[in-house]
Amino acid sequence: MLDLLAGFIQELRRAGLPVSLTENLDAMEAVKHVPMEDREAFKYALAATLVKSSNHWKTFETVFEVFFSLRGREYHLGELDDETAKALDMLDELTNADGQLSPRGMGGMEGMTPEEIAEMLFKAMQNADSALMRAIARQAVSRFAGMEPGRPVGGTYYLYRTLRNLDLEGVVERMMEDARTQRGGELTQLEERLERDEFESRAEQLRKEVEAEIRRRLVADRGVEAMAKTLRKPLPEDVDFMHASREEMVNLRKALMPLTRKLAVRLARKRRHGRKGPLDFRNTVRHSLSYGGVPAEPKFKYPRPAKPEIFVVADISGSVAAFARFTLQLVYAISGQFSKVRSFVFIDGVDEVTRFFEGQEDINQAVHRVNTEADVVWVDGHSDYGHAFEAFWDKWGKDIGPRTTVILLGDARNNYHASQSWVVKEMRHKARHVYWLNPEPRSYWDTGDSIVSEYGVHTDGVYECRNLRQLERFVEILA
Repeated sequence: MLDLLAGFIQELRRAGLPVSLTENLDAMEAVKHVPMEDREAFKYALAATLVKSSNHWKTFETVFEVFFSLRGREYHLGELDDETAKALDMLDELTNADGQLSPRGMGGMEGMTPEEIAEMLFKAMQNADSALMRAIARQAVSRFAGMEPGRPVGGTYYLYRTLRNLDLEGVVERMMEDARTQRGGELTQLEERLERDEFESRAEQLRKEVEAEIRRRLVADRGVEAMAKTLRKPLPEDVDFMHASREEMVNLRKALMPLTRKLAVRLARKRRHGRKGPLDFRNTVRHSLSYGGVPAEPKFKYPRPAKPEIFVVADISGSVAAFARFTLQLVYAISGQFSKVRSFVFIDGVDEVTRFFEGQEDINQAVHRVNTEADVVWVDGHSDYGHAFEAFWDKWGKDIGPRTTVILLGDARNNYHASQSWVVKEMRHKARHVYWLNPEPRSYWDTGDSIVSEYGVHTDGVYECRNLRQLERFVEILA
């Protein structure tokens, strides 16, 4: 068990979860106090000691299901718990319309017609019989998935084949018709919704049982380490902005707000408890009176750093649009830590969009207006950093001062237009700081039409910001 837990924790670290040695020891101690046969208690005891963010729960759950998929009597492929065994016996003792036992023998679902399978599934879901649904899931995978040892096929394919034959949507509709019949043929809108939600939750329960059974068989065939590597997905904070799927985008948005609260607190604390200033002689002498005139507790004049003024100048073309959107959301969510925030977006033209964020509680709505209403097209709507920077300097360059920090966002892919890098050089002369954030990997910089180094030499630093974790590290620099 210790080796299994060690492997489990090592895989959590590979997946990106920050598990310290202390938390490792806490997990080892926690599982001593829960019954090993209680899978749920065991799972949540580990989660309580190893998971620190709700954004990490899904990753933890996936790793747990892989590592402990064959642990426990009811999860061994060749051994069944009592309830599941009884449910499988029911599959063998099907009754016909007259209530007589059907002579199918011990073949389980192998000898059943599609109509008999549908009827058994309907009864199991209608009665919310978990043991019978688990038994049907196991038999359905055996019959319909077509799994072969050593075959390099993903679990999604097996899941699709199994669920296609079970037709859960049809079963849900049949249960809805049965519910309407029992209520006299009609359901109110509320009753309709409640019944459908309940039946769909049962269908989802069966789907999870099928998925778990496929995963157990794949682990038994390929091994724990191989399956864990196959199913490993990045945490929300490690997802690449430029290649995120729709589901990953949703998770990124969920992870953004907790991150902004944490950063705001961290920046305020960092500013409040900064480096000590010069000795405050008068205050030191005053406090020495309580020590009989001995200056035992030196007092210092703490510096009062001014909050920076932020100018964000963001490329919102093509694939970097998602990166610009999340950066704008993050900066405005922690805008209380800055004296002023002004935003500008560009493609080949440039427009100030600060007005969209003023008095706006929903930052997502403001960002949506930026993408739909900003005047950023000059000629053909293809990136032209040189013209956009020149237009920015002509209109707003005079507003940059010694308290201003300018953040330039983009991949610097200029479609082979003139760079006009002198604009960034002039910004650096007037501003407090100029930073460039690039959402591309460093290995892609200065390849093709990328001229990031031509701009970068005139900045205080060019930072790779492909995900929320890297963006978080950069924001701390602004304090």
